[in-house]
Amino acid sequence: MTEVTGTQHGWSDRLPPERAWKPRPGMSRAARSAEQDRAAGGRHRRAIALGDGRRATGSIALRVYHRTRRIRAYLRWSEQGRTRERYVGEVNCGTRAANLIQAWTMARDADLVQDEVLPPGSKASSTAVRAVMKANKGRDTKPERLLRSVLYRQGLRYRVNARPLPDLRRTADLVFPKARVAVFVDGCYWHGCPDHYRPATQRSDFWNDKIQGTQVRDADTDARLREQGWTVVRVWEHEAADDAAAKVVAALEG
Repeated sequence: MTEVTGTQHGWSDRLPPERAWKPRPGMSRAARSAEQDRAAGGRHRRAIALGDGRRATGSIALRVYHRTRRIRAYLRWSEQGRTRERYVGEVNCGTRAANLIQAWTMARDADLVQDEVLPPGSKASSTAVRAVMKANKGRDTKPERLLRSVLYRQGLRYRVNARPLPDLRRTADLVFPKARVAVFVDGCYWHGCPDHYRPATQRSDFWNDKIQGTQVRDADTDARLREQGWTVVRVWEHEAADDAAAKVVAALEG
């Protein structure tokens, strides 16, 4: 593996800046995991073979060594309840994000990590598609929880994951029965977000048909609810919780 000198940014006479290695203050566990996913190219690319068909999900830790004034990268994972780690190499980029990408590339070049293998019987066309499918939960997603929290702090009460119309087998993420407002928090992948949806490159016809089917069902749900006097609010999972809450409040006051 090629050694990284660490002198690209002139760190031979001073310590690297914190932005090059230190995580943002207050980052949640979920945010750190998402950061690792982005750097590795997806959660499915963070697999570590443990033997006997077992695998672990790795992460990269960046540490500054004062004596050498270098940033060292370590691959970490959990095995049988114990944290393991292995030295990857030195990184020398100016930002933490870039250094994580560099470290994951080095780990992959050294065969320390590999892509997740599709399990027998999986319907996904690739490990990347399977990762997207696993990340898209049907209910109680993080965007839903954040939106509920904002609305609750504003004194609003609602039903969660309920049918607005008992005879219609369609479930809304939030329901305000008295105001007759139904709220849907749509995932960017499954509902075809115009900003973030990227068509699949494998089995494209199959996945495009599924996304289009979801969109047709969404439109049908909206029409049926409006026919019964309901107001429908749809927000994307990528929208900030405060912005999404403002749309809900506007519908309730309208």
